[in-house]
Amino acid sequence: MTNQDVNDMKLYDRVGRLNGWDFSRVRCLTEGARPDLYVEASCWMRPESLMLDIGTGGGEAALQAADRVRLLVGIDRSAGMIDSAKAHLARVPRPGVRFLQMAAEELVFPEAFFDLITCRHAPFSAEETYRVLAPGGVFVTQQVGEGDKNGLKAFFGRGQSAGIEPGTLLRRYERELSAAGFREIEWGEWDAAEYYERYEDLLFLLLHTPIIPDFGKQDGDEERLRQYVERYGTVRGIRTSASRFRMKAVK
Repeated sequence: MTNQDVNDMKLYDRVGRLNGWDFSRVRCLTEGARPDLYVEASCWMRPESLMLDIGTGGGEAALQAADRVRLLVGIDRSAGMIDSAKAHLARVPRPGVRFLQMAAEELVFPEAFFDLITCRHAPFSAEETYRVLAPGGVFVTQQVGEGDKNGLKAFFGRGQSAGIEPGTLLRRYERELSAAGFREIEWGEWDAAEYYERYEDLLFLLLHTPIIPDFGKQDGDEERLRQYVERYGTVRGIRTSASRFRMKAVK
């Protein structure tokens, strides 16, 4: 685990304690995106499937799969995020859904327990994922690439993964998945445009993610954000760039 991973996890946990990182209230239009991870993963869902979602956050996205599988377990390292996920579940109860606080590096499940494992925008352990996945099971993950929000990061003069060569995280995960024993490792990359409807939406994003490290703690941050909004505001919203990659691997 790198120092950057450790720092991101500390922020992740702090945000979770504060508000569960509830992105459901953020209004954002994405242009050029691929199908949602859980929509794509649905081709491996069966009525008898046991599914694990790593880094489930507030659980809104993973709950899309609840009616397609026998059991859906969502885990997150943040107690606040799990509280948020349980609150979402309480509003729309599903008998085959469980949300648990748990670190991806220490999965408290039996070996070969799950048929399908998903992970969206969260770190994972290739070895632990392999251990709890059944033979023939599928692991699919979507991650944020180093080029994400490049224009925004350049505007602020700092940013997450700044200076890191694009594709570094993808190649790292590919090596780790292969070393863990996975086969049929496939991946794809893409860029998209994201339009945040309001100033408050983009502000929420920056306050609750490490895109701009310590946003709001450096003099002039809020003024820079207002200048960015003025320059990149459009009729569709405030334009930013997104960089993503998706991987699929079979045990």
